[in-house]
Amino acid sequence: MVDPVEFAEAVFKTSKLLVPTPSPTPSVSPIPTVIPNVPHYERVGETGTKTLWVVFVLMLLSTLAFVAMSWRVPVQKRLFHVITTMITTFAAISYFAMATGDGNSYAHIVVKEAHKHVPNTIEHVFRQVFWARYVDWSVTTPLLLLDLAFLAGMDGASILVAIVADIIMVLTGLFAAFGKNDGQKWGWYAIACIAYLVIVYQLVVSGRRAVMSKSNSTSKLFASIGGFTLILWTLYPIVWGIGDGARKWSVDAEIIAYAILDVLAKPVFGFWLLFAHGRNATAIEGFWSHGLEGEGALRVGDDE
Repeated sequence: MVDPVEFAEAVFKTSKLLVPTPSPTPSVSPIPTVIPNVPHYERVGETGTKTLWVVFVLMLLSTLAFVAMSWRVPVQKRLFHVITTMITTFAAISYFAMATGDGNSYAHIVVKEAHKHVPNTIEHVFRQVFWARYVDWSVTTPLLLLDLAFLAGMDGASILVAIVADIIMVLTGLFAAFGKNDGQKWGWYAIACIAYLVIVYQLVVSGRRAVMSKSNSTSKLFASIGGFTLILWTLYPIVWGIGDGARKWSVDAEIIAYAILDVLAKPVFGFWLLFAHGRNATAIEGFWSHGLEGEGALRVGDDE
């Protein structure tokens, strides 16, 4: 990550040496001079900022709604309510940070163009990257996977593999966003896509196998909401490839695309899951509902 202001000052300070000065001795032919290009900045605009504020409000209102819904069911059946509330809570924090100007930095991209009869040109591009979005995804997407895994009744090994693959996918996506050249950028992107395929395998194969032992309504819900999630998650790398990857979209267009996907993948997903399955969830007893009770509690005067 390079500070674009410091970079511009350094370039234009040294560029004076490249400008030809008058010479008392006449030259036979003019000497070609290369003057550095002005750095190009790709940053959020008014439309993108307003979009970030709108999504923050939606995430906040969804969080409050999920909290209210959790109060209407006994604590034994609040597992999905708690997880879903956490998802929109972290998303609201992330969007508040981005909307207020925090959680972002500039990726320095060097664009080289070769020419036949004139010197090659080099363009320095500084594109604004919201790393707060990746922090959000590193927390919320594993929680989304837990919702789906618990709905299907997946085994612990499959859940662990899916969550680790998910974290790898998000982190390599962040590395790709700050890649200095095409090799780094698309190399990290390819690793992220491979990790995503691991997640797809765990949900489609392991998840489908596990949910077969559930009721017919639960199986249908997992198939529909799981398919909905996978379609949305497939669109994320496409948006990244067009936006941060190929830079065909402006930062504002990228923000709008991610905002639509985040609203569908988090609040809409949460309301769908809780309305369809919240009251029918399996009751969880033990520590989740009653704490340690008397067992395992430390008492004053115990020898051990």
